[in-house]
Order: sequence, then C-alpha cells, then structure tokens
Amino acid sequence: MPLTKKEDFDNGDENSNFCLYCVNTDGSVKSCEEIFEGGVQFFMTQIEGDRQMAEKVTRKNMGELSYWRDKNCEVLKGEMATDEEFAEVMKKLS
Repeated sequence: MPLTKKEDFDNGDENSNFCLYCVNTDGSVKSCEEIFEGGVQFFMTQIEGDRQMAEKVTRKNMGELSYWRDKNCEVLKGEMATDEEFAEVMKKLS
C-alpha cells in the first residue's frame, strides 16, 4: 500500500520502510510473494477487480520502495504500470 499517512507505516513510524500490512506481529517482514498478493488484493478494490492492472500497479509500487529494488523476487519481474496508470490509481486513493 502507498505510504501517505503516518497510520500507513509499520507501528506509525514514518521512518519505517514498511506499511503496517507488510510486517508480521513479531516485526519481521513478510515474504515478497505474500506482500505482492496483499498489494494486488488492495489495488483490485481500487480499480474495480482488474487483477492484471492491480498486479502491474503493485509491481510499480513495490519497485519504488528501496527495500524491494534489489530483491530477486519472481512476482516483481512482470510488466509494471506506466507512470500515468500509477498516478491515476493513486488519485483514486486520495
């Protein structure tokens, strides 16, 4: 999920690299696949159930986060949303 408000961050810590949904209760980071699927499900609610676009938007969103940039995660290797597509979805979240 996009990190736009303090409440979006893990433990409300705006210095965290993770949203509250990306960490386990013990503070460990969930797997890339688990976070990706959670992101897809989240974005599908914003773009009326279009899974393919939700996957592209999730890849773009995760790809912009420093933690995921250098990770070798298969689910992140597909097509990404364009800047315009991503901006359109982000606008719906406002």
